[in-house]
Order: sequence, then structure tokens, then C-alpha cells
Amino acid sequence: MPIKKGDIVTRKSYNNDTLFKVMNIKGNICYLKGLDVRLYADSEKSDLVVATEDEREELEDINDDSNEDILDRSEFFYLPGKILHLDGDNEYLQRCLAYYKKHNILAIGKRVTEVDIPSKIRNLLEEYKPDIVIITGHDAFFSKKGRVDDIENYKNTKNFVNAVRECRRYEKSHEKLVIIAGACQSNYEELIKAGANFASSPKRVNIHCLDPAIIATSISLTERNKEIDLISLLEKTKYGSDGMGGIISNGLMYVGYPR
Repeated sequence: MPIKKGDIVTRKSYNNDTLFKVMNIKGNICYLKGLDVRLYADSEKSDLVVATEDEREELEDINDDSNEDILDRSEFFYLPGKILHLDGDNEYLQRCLAYYKKHNILAIGKRVTEVDIPSKIRNLLEEYKPDIVIITGHDAFFSKKGRVDDIENYKNTKNFVNAVRECRRYEKSHEKLVIIAGACQSNYEELIKAGANFASSPKRVNIHCLDPAIIATSISLTERNKEIDLISLLEKTKYGSDGMGGIISNGLMYVGYPR
């Protein structure tokens, strides 16, 4: 079966381990976008196979059915932390917004290109006054350029770092504003040093499109002043502590009585 634009495919040379959508075809080269993983790639047609329904079910998002605790709706009322999610990719943004809605969390989503996030984030913070802000989109480490610790060798890490710094100029406290930043293969150490509570990617691996949303949701639904279990939280993400890391933080949900 010939490969065509819009097909969901896997790559034989990578043991068919990741689902991609064919975004464009030029000659023998297909330009791909990860269906679940925040990743762009290109591949020769001969390396691609159209994924079967069984393969899609096996590889597709394992996190959409996250078993977040269901809130007790009897006598108490709950005010989860508010989320502002900035994403360079609209498809991934919509996936994350659907995830927040599923968990009854107030979330504002804005599609902002990675290079524009640093200049636009301050106004958005002042307008929406979130408890949690996510800064994500696409990134990549270009190993051919040089050292892994050089921020210039990443596609968008510098933009994410500058955006985190803007957030910390707005709110210095890690407790009052939780920042989750980064995308596939981002420079984790620089994002944490800039002021992020959580960031990708400690082992410079790709991350799932919902990984930042999973962390934000857990913090949003944990009671204020209750410390999260950091290791358990990271284990909820696609690749665990290889893909996401961070500092021990407290929850941001108010609990009140009576309803």
C-alpha cells in the first residue's frame, strides 16, 4: 500500500516503536510528526509501514486513562489550581486541554510559537494569574553541533529558558507559581536553573505530548501544603525520570467546607 499524506505510520529502522502522522511528502521523503511524542522526523518511504489498528492501540497514548483520584463530592468543595498552558503545537495543545477538561481543571491554553513565548508570557501571566504555567512545544538536541551542556545546540531550549526567567521576574516563589517547561530532548539542567519546578529532559529523550499536563494535573488536584510524592509523580509520565524531572513541590488545590 503506497504511503500518503495523513497516514499513521511507524519506522522499520526503529523497530516500529513510535506512531507518526505523515504531514508532507516530497519525492521519496516523508515528513513526519509524532502522534503522541513531541517529535518531528523525516524518513524514506521504504522505511515506513502503515500502522494497523492493533499496533495503534498498543502504542497509542497510555496516559489518557490516568487514574487520578476522583474528588469526594459529598460535603467538601474543591478549587484545583488554575493552569496556563502555552504550546508551540496546536494539536498537542488541544490534546492537553481535553485532558484538563476530563479532570475538571480550569485551564487556559494558548498556541504560541516557541520563539515568541518569552515576549508574550508576561502579559498572559498578568491577564490570567495562573497557579501553574506550562511552557512547551518542540525542541531537539543537535548532537552534531557539539556539547550537550551548550544551550546553543538545542532547537528551542533557549526560548524556553528565557520564558522561565520571565515567569520568575513575575513571581519569584516556586510555591506560588509552579513552572513546567521543556519538550523533547530539552536541556533539563538549564531549565531548572532558570527557575522551573519541573522540566524535560534529564536523559535528552523524547517526551509524550501529555507529560507536562500529567504533572500539572497532579499538582492542581493535590491539596495545598501537601507535599507531592515526586518519584511517584514522575513515574506517571511516559519515560519516567529519563524524560521529566523536578523539585519536590506542594499541591495547589483549596479544599472547603461546606459545599
